[in-house]
Amino acid sequence: MESFWKAICRKKPNNDDGSHSKLARVLTLLDLTGLGVGSTLGLGAYVLAGSVAYEQAGPGVVISFVIAALAAAIAGLCYAEFASRVPKAGSAYIYTYITIGEFAAFTIGWNLMLEYIIGTASVARGLSGYIDALIDHRMGNAIKDVIQMKVSFLAEYPDVFSFLVVLVITALLAYGVKESTLLNNLFTGVNLIVIVVVLVSVGIKADPANWAIKPNDPSVPVGLNIGAGGFLPYGIAGVMAGAAKCFYGYVGFDCIATTGEEAQNPSRNIPLAIIASLIIIFLSYFGVATVLTMALPYYLQDPIAPFPRLFDYLGWQEIKWIVSIGAIFSLCTNSLGAMFPLPRVLYAMSSDGIIYKQLRTVHPKTKTPLLATILSGLFSGTMAMLFNLHQLIDMMSIGTLLAYTIVAVSVLVLRYEQNTNFIVSAQTKSSTVVKQLFNLTCLTVPSSLSSDIVKVCVLIYAIAISVISAILVHAQAYISNYNPLFCTLLAAMTIMAILLTLIISCQPTEERQLTFRVPFVPFVPLLSIFVNVYLMFQLDAATWVRFLVWLIVGFIIYFSYGIRHSVQGSGSQTLSESQLDIPFAMFTTVKL
Repeated sequence: MESFWKAICRKKPNNDDGSHSKLARVLTLLDLTGLGVGSTLGLGAYVLAGSVAYEQAGPGVVISFVIAALAAAIAGLCYAEFASRVPKAGSAYIYTYITIGEFAAFTIGWNLMLEYIIGTASVARGLSGYIDALIDHRMGNAIKDVIQMKVSFLAEYPDVFSFLVVLVITALLAYGVKESTLLNNLFTGVNLIVIVVVLVSVGIKADPANWAIKPNDPSVPVGLNIGAGGFLPYGIAGVMAGAAKCFYGYVGFDCIATTGEEAQNPSRNIPLAIIASLIIIFLSYFGVATVLTMALPYYLQDPIAPFPRLFDYLGWQEIKWIVSIGAIFSLCTNSLGAMFPLPRVLYAMSSDGIIYKQLRTVHPKTKTPLLATILSGLFSGTMAMLFNLHQLIDMMSIGTLLAYTIVAVSVLVLRYEQNTNFIVSAQTKSSTVVKQLFNLTCLTVPSSLSSDIVKVCVLIYAIAISVISAILVHAQAYISNYNPLFCTLLAAMTIMAILLTLIISCQPTEERQLTFRVPFVPFVPLLSIFVNVYLMFQLDAATWVRFLVWLIVGFIIYFSYGIRHSVQGSGSQTLSESQLDIPFAMFTTVKL
């Protein structure tokens, strides 16, 4: 049992700074920012803004995007610090392998695969729905006339077009990422130009009166339920529900963190690219949501393709097609950006031996992992064909949120980790746990005891906020009625979470010089953990069931193959990418 525990907890040494990698370090700050914006900016602007305004928040969707941006920014800060610590390919997978252990790293890597596969499928499905709306749903109706899937957990009909879109993206990535990255930069530029066109043209027609419409207004169709009207027609609850949905519009920036071995000066450029891309994405979402709800009342929005409806309302057919073509380019870029990091994660995991090593095989001509790319494309295309957009978004989000949570935990673990170069004094060794809880011994450098205290406190904190989130999401009625049991439990868990935060903040931190450090540790990472766990509890039971099935399949692969073939378990030193017997030069790009 002890050897099994050691096997699943073995860590990857953080002694390879990526400087010996054979991957070409040619990705500039502009390339990295373009990759982050291209893989993220799309559904949020062209679909979610109208959908959330119509279904959840009304004009308050602008606040929903602000709240979602803050949540994404917190996660982005944690990613940025790790990128400066570990400038290697693999994103949250490699971060977790170094700080927590192999089994947790496999779990996160498996979830990242889910995020990228489902992310590709969801954008392809959104693209298909957008095009279908432009042609008055002729494509969907034609397929439904031939075949329908009358299964509760599947889409209404198999979306063949979205399957074909994913196959095209797969072929492009398999051909060569030099070409696909250049195309990504081009499409991202077109996307930003279209956003500017929308802000300028629609801004001319913006009318603040549309943020103050009352239910008895003569312009409201008779019998239509528009909530309470005004800026927050569905109250604060609607804004928070909208924020949970808008959060997924920011998912994708983490693909920047997978480029650690290809970026020029990664410890500087990756954090800057993450922050810059989040700022650009937020400004785009906020601006689009503002002009969209000011130019067209929220109760008239089209939740599937809001911009065609808006331009039909304004009578601007020419601009409608210009913006729609731009939206299509944008969603194509999203599909490319969503699948772009997947071969990196597959490569990092297969190089470590915890998934099948055949997946790291590189085609000698195209310099791409052909088998991994094709399998990923076929699986993503099948998911896009069988599930509708909302199901795909929920399936993607749960794996993403768990990955974000583990990254925040890893930031805390590393920040409070014992410095191996620090010799613990006798006084520190003899100090009691009670004294060390509030650092009464005045330690200035982490010790083994202080590091263990932080780890235990983070574990208990995670349990406490899980209880808090469950009560806030599923027991609101009891809290509103001041039920003694739930109110007492909520108060107790809240006090415990605050106390644990204070204990962690009292512990000494390591002072390693980094190009970027998360500010206000431990408060920012702990806040990130709380937000992510709360959003995970917002997901329905069916999503949790699908997620558990995905995890079970992954665990079968790990315990039947990965635990026995792991490089760390072989007793050999960790292989850097430059030491692999199969050269990996799949990711090269053109300098801009």
